[in-house]
Amino acid sequence: MPDPSLPDMNEVVGSHDLLLVTLDTLRYDVAEELAAAGRLPNLARRLPAGRWERRHAPGSFTYASHQAILAGFLPTPASPDGPHPRLFAARFAGSETTEPRTWVFDTPDLPSALAGAGYRTVCIGGVGFFNRRGPLGSVLPGLFQEAHWEPEMGVPSPTSFESQVACAERVAAEQPPGQPLFLFLNVSALHQPNWFHLPGATREHGDSRASHAAALEYVDAHIGRLFTAMSARRPCFAIVCSDHGTAYGEDGYTGHRIGHEVVWTVPYAHFTLPLSPGPSG
Repeated sequence: MPDPSLPDMNEVVGSHDLLLVTLDTLRYDVAEELAAAGRLPNLARRLPAGRWERRHAPGSFTYASHQAILAGFLPTPASPDGPHPRLFAARFAGSETTEPRTWVFDTPDLPSALAGAGYRTVCIGGVGFFNRRGPLGSVLPGLFQEAHWEPEMGVPSPTSFESQVACAERVAAEQPPGQPLFLFLNVSALHQPNWFHLPGATREHGDSRASHAAALEYVDAHIGRLFTAMSARRPCFAIVCSDHGTAYGEDGYTGHRIGHEVVWTVPYAHFTLPLSPGPSG
């Protein structure tokens, strides 16, 4: 039976701006716990039924996962009743996850496909794979027509997300009225180090599940500005998800790029941001 939650992306592409936010390193259990406790008011009001969807990441670390995501392989629903149809898919014979509501493209990646469809494609980087400071850090942002990154947006910055949102607001404000926008934003605040987001924590304490949660609350406090900026000109179809999780001592593991449940299981949501009222609205 067709999934009623899957929109017809052939109607969305071209009529909506598109926003893809990857909450780098965010664990599903932490995201769901905070949403259920009312600690993510800005995100929860956008999540379908106020809940994250439990999905499996396409990779266990940022580079691998984003190579897949930016080719249309978003995190997969964590249920065995597949195949699970995709929102976007490159055209290739025998695909079992492409259906009539999938937006099918003929390029190797989603940003170039959307550029070919008339979109302005913009990357706002976060973690090191988006900093353009070397060949490896230039691969993913190089898929976009424009890429932005400053040290203030990187993982050591306690105000990284505020800097990223300010950049997104500038990008949206200068967008030509007749051209749709595809904005990709890689949020670095959840990635280690994140101890400084937890009140009272010190560098000596290091990162923890609690500081990871505090970093997500910090992101939630500012993400409303991003949603407002991206829906100021036309409706915006938004995807907000993690690229992978991370371990804080579970079964003796720390970090990611490992095959552990807390790394593979990620939160996901997609939803439409309706056109925001103008200044007098």
